[in-house]
Order: sequence, then C-alpha cells, then structure tokens
Amino acid sequence: MTSSKINTADAIMLILSIVVTHTMLSLPRNILIVTKSATILNLIFVSIIAILIAYFIVRLMRSFSGLDLIDISEFLGGKVLKTIIGIIFIAYFLSSSSIMLRNFCESLKIIYYPVTDITFIILFFIIAICMANRLDFGATIKTNTLILPFVLASIIFLFFANMNKFSPQRMFPILGDGIIQTFGWGLINLSAFGGIAYLYFLPTALNEPHKMKKIALISIGISAIYLILCVSTLLFMFSFFLEANEITPLYNATRYIEFGNFFQRLESIFLLFWILAVAGYMSIVSKFSMRIFQKITNIENKKSLIDIFGLLIFGISTIPKNYAISEKCETEIYPYMVLGIVFVLGISILVLANLSKRNKKTKRKEEQHV
Repeated sequence: MTSSKINTADAIMLILSIVVTHTMLSLPRNILIVTKSATILNLIFVSIIAILIAYFIVRLMRSFSGLDLIDISEFLGGKVLKTIIGIIFIAYFLSSSSIMLRNFCESLKIIYYPVTDITFIILFFIIAICMANRLDFGATIKTNTLILPFVLASIIFLFFANMNKFSPQRMFPILGDGIIQTFGWGLINLSAFGGIAYLYFLPTALNEPHKMKKIALISIGISAIYLILCVSTLLFMFSFFLEANEITPLYNATRYIEFGNFFQRLESIFLLFWILAVAGYMSIVSKFSMRIFQKITNIENKKSLIDIFGLLIFGISTIPKNYAISEKCETEIYPYMVLGIVFVLGISILVLANLSKRNKKTKRKEEQHV
C-alpha cells in the first residue's frame, strides 16, 4: 500500500479539521446545553484534560515507533484483534462523518434549497468525495491544509466582528449549575476533541513520525482556543441558544455582521468556506477508512474501494428519515462514541500492548539470565 507522506503542518491541520467541521453545526450549542454559563470554564478544564490525554497517547505509541493502532492491535492480539479494531474504527469514522454530512446538508437545504430533495444535496458531496479520493493521500491532506486556515480565520473574524453585540454578564454564574455539573457531567464535552482519534493512525502517514508530540499538543491546543471562541460568541450573543434547537447557530451569528452599507450579508462567504471544509473533512475520513480497510484485508488497489466507500457514506447519511433523527444521533450518540471508542478503547489497546511488550522483554531477560 503506497501513499505519499505528509508533513507536520498537514498533520496538525488534519486533526483540526475534525474539530472544526463538527463545530459548524450543533456542537457549540450541545456544549452550552450541558454546562450553560460555566461553558468557558468547563472548556478550559476539558481542554487541559484533552491535551494530557493526547500526550499520554503519544507516549504510549512511542514504544511502537512507526506503527499505528492497527499494527499495535495485531501485536497485542493477532489478526483477529487487528480486524475487530479496524472494523470498529471504520464504523466509527463512517457513521459519525455521514451523520454530520446529513445534518450539514439539512442546513443547506433550509438556508438555500428548501424545495430540493436532501438526497441530491448529499449526492453533490458524495461526487466531490469520490473525485478527491482519486487523488493520492498527500494531495487531499494538502488541499485541506490550504482550506482550513480560511475557516479558522472566519471564526476569529466572527468573534471580533460581533464583539459590540456581546453581553459578557451571560457567563455568570461562572459555575453554572454547580461544580458537579461543570466538572463532573461536563466531562462529556471531551467529545468535542474527536480529532484525537486520528493520532492513532498518523505514524504510518508522517514524513517525521518523531514529531508526533508536537503535532498532538499544537493541534489540540489550537482546537481548544477555536472551541472557546465559538462557544463564547454564542454565549455572549444568544442566551436563547441554551434551549433553542437551532440547526446552525454559528451561521446565525454571521448574519449580524455588517460594516456600513457596503459590507453586509457576509454569511454566504462563511458558508462557502464551510462547504469546502466539509468536503475536505469527508475526503479525509474516507481515505483513512480505506487505509484501515486495506490493512485488515491486504487489498493493495484502493481504486476499487473509492466508489464503495462513497456509497457507504451516502447510504448511512440517508438512513435517518428526517433532521430530528439525524440531529439526535449527533447530540446523543456521537459524544458517547467518541468517549467509548476514541478514549476508552483506543487507550486500552495501547496500555495493554505496552504491558505485553514489557512482559515479553522481562521474560527474555529472565531466560537469558538462566
């Protein structure tokens, strides 16, 4: 399986793209619902935990230099465990991204294409994904690296352009519904850092695998700042988002930006950047899924998989009968998938593999001593 390698900057942007894309929809509102006025404090808290977790993952993977989670699973439990872990992560990547795509297409339908069947809007993205997947791995990642800075800049611009409409007193009481809700139940907001999942699969794709720690810390650090800016914008502008079922709260914030009579209704520019970011994100997800599938099946030619994975994404994204169901999947199922698969399962495999490797080394030393 041959694919071009990516550099450190590309890898950082890759992880950022996961956080950024999910933030465009209901993620900021979902975070606000959990911790309300204490959300900024909560995000600082969970960001520190996310950085520590990312560092812990990198330290665990250091014992298996140049290997990804699939290789490590094979070391731990052979081909059976390798296949099981591969299928779980493929299912996680495809299901979470497909539901996100469905919700984003629902927002496009509401905003611009109210009479268009949602299937046609989804197909537009599927065609773009299949075309992008015919490029090599490095080309897709570098395209994402070009697009994402514009998205990040748009959120920074959104924050500062709306500062005159902020009501900072909405962050009080600073502990929201109390310490337990903020620092206990609020731990579910760790799911906002779903991009950590890609740390497990980066070593085999990097030009310089020894820079994993730098990639992890910078990407999670920028993700934390980005999330705080997004949530602060909504918290200070729209207290009603805590209860309202708004499909694209950040998009609604863009509609308040205006600079005189000439620069008005800038939301279309924001949406253009977001559409490009979603297309890039979906291409990344499908490419990583195909790489994992190739590893567990030993299929060398990826061209036969491109259309199959495109159809899988299309099929999963059209399963929900309406937006209410797909939105419920994203708000009530996705966070627990991240916590269970990315944090619990992934880290457990790494810990057990490290213990197994240490035990094997100990046995060898004992045998040599005897």
